[in-house]
Amino acid sequence: MNLSVQNNKCSNCVINSFCLPSDLTKEESNKVDQLINQKTKLMKGEYLYKQGDPFIYLFSIRYGSLKTQLFLEDGRSQIVGFHLPGEILGLDGISYGLHQSEAIALEGTELCVMKFSVLEQLCKEISVLQQHLYKIFSKEISLDHRHLLTLGTLNGEEKIAYFFVYLSERLAKRGLSPTDFHLAMGREEIGDYLGMKIETVSRILAKLNLAKIIEIKSKELKILNLQELHRLAGSERIPTKSLENHYQLVNITAPVDSYKLKQGLEEA
Repeated sequence: MNLSVQNNKCSNCVINSFCLPSDLTKEESNKVDQLINQKTKLMKGEYLYKQGDPFIYLFSIRYGSLKTQLFLEDGRSQIVGFHLPGEILGLDGISYGLHQSEAIALEGTELCVMKFSVLEQLCKEISVLQQHLYKIFSKEISLDHRHLLTLGTLNGEEKIAYFFVYLSERLAKRGLSPTDFHLAMGREEIGDYLGMKIETVSRILAKLNLAKIIEIKSKELKILNLQELHRLAGSERIPTKSLENHYQLVNITAPVDSYKLKQGLEEA
């Protein structure tokens, strides 16, 4: 991993509401700016860290996206998450001092780098930052439980619908279009995450496309009937409210183009 100096301050970042508490004082914000002074960039397919690597840093995604996956001793793997701007990576390494998963860029990605030992010390000085970190830990556990429930109770069509609904909500909270977006992950990766074969994923996507619920061309997805997608997702069985609270959300009234968001962050 190559680190470089982070010129942009957290206090000026357009997505700081996702990864930092909103009620920091000016003095506390200055301390945080001093903590987060490094960044790293990844190309598609590059590793942020591998399973078994020493745990040193936490990472916050500025733009781009990553997947995290686990490996068994026999070589089999399982994708356990897809991660968007504002989300924190590396938490799995805290317990044993080694990363328990590996994180791989799905596209060109930039991340802020925080040395955990320094963050711990800062949490002792700034109580709201410590509380915020606890909330992130708790929400990660909650999301893991929700994903297990999805895998265990929904059929294939419901899983795909639920995945798109949840992704739509997460993008909307970032000021991006909730109905027209690029899928950074491929069909095989979606299937891996949802415990489905790629043939099943492709068949269901074709069915949803034929029913004019979605329109998909390669990795470009347009949701044509969001209400029907919610119905197929079995929202009455798995409420989305708890998932909305999983992330620190910003209130952006007008959707912005994802490319322009990335460009703006690169120039910051």
